Amino acid sequence: MLTRFLHRTFGMDPEARTLPGPQPPDRGPFRRDFWKSPLRGPWLSSILSSALLPLIIICALTGFLSHVAYETEFPGNSVTGGDALLGPVYSILDWPAGFAWLYAINQGLHVTSGLAAIPILFAKLWAVIPKLWERPALRSLAHAVERISLALLVGASLFVFATGVLNIQYYYLFGFGFVPAHYYASFIFIAALVFHIATKAPDLVRAFRDRGVVAPLRDDIEHTEPEPSHLSESAPTAPRPATISRRGFVGAVAAGSVGLGLIGAGQSIGGAFRPLGLLAPRGQTYGPGPNDFQVNKTAMGAGITPADTGAAWRLEIQGARTVELSRDDLLRMPMSTQSLPISCVEGWSTTQTWTGVPLRDLGRLAGVDDPSELFVKSIQDAVLGQATLNTAQTTDPRSLLALQVNGADLSPNHGYPARVIVPALPGVHNTKWVKRLVFRAA
Repeated sequence: MLTRFLHRTFGMDPEARTLPGPQPPDRGPFRRDFWKSPLRGPWLSSILSSALLPLIIICALTGFLSHVAYETEFPGNSVTGGDALLGPVYSILDWPAGFAWLYAINQGLHVTSGLAAIPILFAKLWAVIPKLWERPALRSLAHAVERISLALLVGASLFVFATGVLNIQYYYLFGFGFVPAHYYASFIFIAALVFHIATKAPDLVRAFRDRGVVAPLRDDIEHTEPEPSHLSESAPTAPRPATISRRGFVGAVAAGSVGLGLIGAGQSIGGAFRPLGLLAPRGQTYGPGPNDFQVNKTAMGAGITPADTGAAWRLEIQGARTVELSRDDLLRMPMSTQSLPISCVEGWSTTQTWTGVPLRDLGRLAGVDDPSELFVKSIQDAVLGQATLNTAQTTDPRSLLALQVNGADLSPNHGYPARVIVPALPGVHNTKWVKRLVFRAA
């Protein structure tokens, strides 16, 4: 009922009254006979939309879950400037620590689905581009609302995907913070997408009913005929002979989608698949021997100097009482060794063997046997130089203040003299160069 109502309301009745105002010229791309490809039409738009929607759903859902994993209701965890109306939702969703690979899988799916969606998104924009130039530009108030929603949909989708790809490359040519911009633009994108689906679902159903879901894919070039031009503004009125079949076009788009998806999966899965991660950082050395694995921020980049981490360094532990420990003091405590992944928002993951003191043992040392949360402060003086862990993350026996990795002392790039390592925690919250732990009792 809703989609039928919206379709009638926002449909493109050629007899509808044109809104006052200047109209586009009747030449060039504004003329329908300018667009010649016989592939364009309702069926092609529908099949591309059907392929694109599941990828967008996966990407949006995992993006939402990534935000949940940041536990933004805790001090120092939010980098978006606040959660506004969704704050109560995030406050009741606790990110678990039980499955160590949870965040790695989540971000792997997020980046992989996002990359796989890009060729389909561009193909869909190509399929419907004649509608951008349609005349009259605004046929009615309802048509104007639809055009505005499409502008938001196209603009937000290009922004979200472009900034996501640039973030994978650590290439921040824009003069604003990636996380808040990407996060809030995604809400504009999803809202416009929901409106678009509601208004265009009948067109998709009609296209598949009239031509079948896969029947046009059986036609070769000789039998590739244009769709009737009266069915859609995107269908050509003066088509040229086909130079590629719909099967060939959809197959090329699918190959591009699978190829980019494999590139994303390569950096997320790692191991034998790592060479496929062409967009992943490579060609750099991050530390000697066992410390030579990926980092996002080096010690030099974070402004950490040898004086900060030398013999004078002390770890301050606050709870029912305050304790100060040197690195040698920590090394004399009972140690635990765990194989845990680090997974970053950019989609890459790496699993290493970490040795250190369990966080819950340090809590007991400060007189907090049953901590409800743990605030971690780094020597690094930056927005991401602090984080708060929830109860499950603080009390999990695998959660460590790591002193060594792969049998060797941490290198400066990996957080020497001590860093936090917690199962399923976003990489940026596995705080490096720790100087203070504050345990809060339940």
